[in-house]
Amino acid sequence: MKKIIENVRLDEERALYGSKNILVRNVSFDGPADGESAVKECADVEIEKCFCNLRYPFWHVHGLKITDTEMTELCRAALWYSDRIRISNCKMHGIKALRECADAELVGCDIISPEFGWSVDGIKMTDCTAVSEYFMMRSKNITFKNVNFKGKYSFQYIENATFEGCAFDTKDAFWHGNNITAENCVIKGEYFAWYSHNLTLIDCTILGTQPFCYCTGLKLINCKMEGCDLAFEKSEAQAEITTRVDSIKNPYTGTITVPSVGEIIRDDPKSDGVIVIKKR
Repeated sequence: MKKIIENVRLDEERALYGSKNILVRNVSFDGPADGESAVKECADVEIEKCFCNLRYPFWHVHGLKITDTEMTELCRAALWYSDRIRISNCKMHGIKALRECADAELVGCDIISPEFGWSVDGIKMTDCTAVSEYFMMRSKNITFKNVNFKGKYSFQYIENATFEGCAFDTKDAFWHGNNITAENCVIKGEYFAWYSHNLTLIDCTILGTQPFCYCTGLKLINCKMEGCDLAFEKSEAQAEITTRVDSIKNPYTGTITVPSVGEIIRDDPKSDGVIVIKKR
């Protein structure tokens, strides 16, 4: 049976350090003692309807469920080096809120956290909103569904990721990403997916200047492109595009099929990619 801790304020250093099999309910981690690392080196922890206003609360926790909880701007680096994590209906508003973790699932969360999600192995996110910079950098085994994201430099160096029904407003997204599939997504931002490998987009809309440069193994299936100029430079691409592209520059290999293109630029002798104009 779980030990229940509820309806108290805890502000001391390492308040619940080393605890196992606990339920923490209606607890405020806040106060003048300003202690850090409240739930550190713990296992099998449930957090319900709590208020987290202190630093580094959930480090090295193995088996962690957090629901209906607020992590404020002062709750920095909330979850590090933890695994078997389930977070639902929470606010995660402190910088670097999730890092170096494994097997994490987030549902219905509101994330405002620069440098969120670095080096996470196995993360599933559903029906969440996020504002961040350098979001999810170097993470792998990612599954996102119905996630709305806004920020810069997102998803860089990620591996093995799938995105479904997402909306991303982001600059420099997916740089150096490897083995990524996005379906029915809207992706807005400059310099999308440079240096990516094995990126597949299905029924997606891409908006912004200079997408898909220096890519290998790039596939676009039934995709729209809006406001996209200087696209596909020095890339290996198989692309079926259903809208006009402003300009295409020096694709290296593959075939790009479009209904029309504003300008085709060929000033690199290595540009052998085929561009097919196919009226719809």
